[in-house]
Amino acid sequence: MIRHCVFARFRNDVPAAERMAIHADLEALRQVINGMDTVQFSANVSPEPFARDFTHAFTIDFSDGAARDAYLVHEAHQRAGARLVAALEGGTDGLMVFDLELTKK
Repeated sequence: MIRHCVFARFRNDVPAAERMAIHADLEALRQVINGMDTVQFSANVSPEPFARDFTHAFTIDFSDGAARDAYLVHEAHQRAGARLVAALEGGTDGLMVFDLELTKK
């Protein structure tokens, strides 16, 4: 399984309703991308001082790398990603992506 982790620095002028709409756009991709599973969204709640101004994050679990790769090139993801980037501080500078390969024990 692949856990796709996305960290975001939203601009201060982006209302909560727009953040929720972006999240809904990404969640809706589960209906069109095979192997896309759980989507989680949250503001940063860590008490540690290492967030580097990233205010929000989301994770998406994929059954495997092929499902993640299909998501990356899907036109609906491209549209949702463009909407996300437009809402971030500095565009893509306000974004960090990290994928984890999870194995069952």
